[in-house]
Amino acid sequence: MRILHTADLHIGKTVNNFNMLEDQKYVLTQMVDIVKEKNVQAFIIAGDIYDRSIPTAEAVSVFNEFIENLHNTGVEIFCISGNHDSPERISFAQEILEKRGVHFAGVYKGGCKQVCLSDEAGPVVFTLMPFVKPAVLGESTSDAAVRHMLEDTPRDTLARQVLITHYFVTNGGHGPELSDSESHVSVGGLDNVDCTCFEGFHYTALGHIHKPQRMDRQLKESAEQCLDDAADTFEKSKTGLVNGPVVYAGSPLAYSFSECGQEKSVVFVDLDENGRVDMERICLKPLRRMRKLKGELINLIDPMVVFMEPCEDYLQITLTDEEELIDPIGTLRRVYPNVMQLLFEKREKESSEEFAAGIEMKKKRTDELFADFYELIRGHEMDEARKKVIQEVIEETQ
Repeated sequence: MRILHTADLHIGKTVNNFNMLEDQKYVLTQMVDIVKEKNVQAFIIAGDIYDRSIPTAEAVSVFNEFIENLHNTGVEIFCISGNHDSPERISFAQEILEKRGVHFAGVYKGGCKQVCLSDEAGPVVFTLMPFVKPAVLGESTSDAAVRHMLEDTPRDTLARQVLITHYFVTNGGHGPELSDSESHVSVGGLDNVDCTCFEGFHYTALGHIHKPQRMDRQLKESAEQCLDDAADTFEKSKTGLVNGPVVYAGSPLAYSFSECGQEKSVVFVDLDENGRVDMERICLKPLRRMRKLKGELINLIDPMVVFMEPCEDYLQITLTDEEELIDPIGTLRRVYPNVMQLLFEKREKESSEEFAAGIEMKKKRTDELFADFYELIRGHEMDEARKKVIQEVIEETQ
């Protein structure tokens, strides 16, 4: 069974007030081409189809065209709702679409939706587990919620199993690598789902984290390098169930400057008759890259510098000029039209020094803080007698 796995499309997203729809259409077209080239049988979108629960008309139009182009290739399509999506909107007309090989799972109705496909080796069951808040299931943590949903979902142990889900998955307390574009808040580990939840699946397709990485093993090498491994033979767990790869496909585009240098991709999965997985990362080419530039204004607008890299890229520029500049953003955008962020090294340094001073202040004891305050007000240090009085007052208060 040949599978293509992506996630976190965030269609309709704006980054620093730049609309990303044109860039998104560019990579979505590449995915359709990959489906044709690789003769893919199942296409997975593991949540966060849109960037907001009520997407714009333009975003819906882009996704509609994408699904139509995919459907025309003959591939079966599997989509779940992520934490950014509206489950009810994602579930619209799902019974009708089901008959056309387009399978959506948005609203959880007790037991995960399952779809069985067959190839020359037999059945492959796709389990679609959308993002559901724990409270909806009467649970206090996401880990408990996931286990709850899996317990309510029957499992055919004779078929090969693929799970599609969208959670913050960890490995023995070790979380995935994050970027600035991810809004993740974890209070006391309440959002964490341990990868041991996914025993029994030959492949688990994850969404939610924007960097491609594997979560089913403690990595001695980088998460991306592990995902680049050509083949993976599944192992048996203590319960006798298979332990297949648990994989974040990552987002198809960089959505923050912390992702500069990341090569975005989709995951091509070849599932053989025994449930063994052969994985390949297929890189996507962005319409415009996200890059960082640093230097003095006069040097950055020099034609020799400008022509070294595409000037249409999305840029974060840090100016090192000491003197005040007149309309630097306007000057830069005449050369680099897609400057997203403008920073000044001088101001960054001043902010860093203030932050460092604040950290040092927090490390001081109460008596040291009072001594600093006394010296500030009186203009000289406290004598030993006063220090003794202060220390007694502090001890009594505590």
